[in-house]
Amino acid sequence: MKTHIEDKLINKNTKPTSMRILVYDFLSSQDAALSLSEIESHFDHADRTTIYRTLKTFEEKGIVHSIQENTTTKYKLCHDGCDETTHKDWHLHFYCKICKQTTCKEDISFPENVQTNFRIDEIRLFAKGICETCLESLQ
Repeated sequence: MKTHIEDKLINKNTKPTSMRILVYDFLSSQDAALSLSEIESHFDHADRTTIYRTLKTFEEKGIVHSIQENTTTKYKLCHDGCDETTHKDWHLHFYCKICKQTTCKEDISFPENVQTNFRIDEIRLFAKGICETCLESLQ
């Protein structure tokens, strides 16, 4: 597993440090986007600044995309198609008002093949509501 993560980081021109490998591994096991505080709580003895710098490096290199929720930024791993210039997270980011989880709804997306005379590097689609699981529990 560690070698697989190292290869992914190297392919994104990112040095595979111990913290980067740990953060990548943790994010790869998550279904929902997480805030810096949520990620930090998983690592008992890690420095908050190091985790933050890791996330910012990942974002710059196309490894994670950030999702802005009011005053909180959450992070989710990108697909392999993202790189240093273009994040291809052209799908809906959905925040559940009940469970407070932010998830990527890739079945609701903006088409990537839109013909324009300009270049789109990033699109942010964000919605709030009640997720499928919470909606079921209300019925």
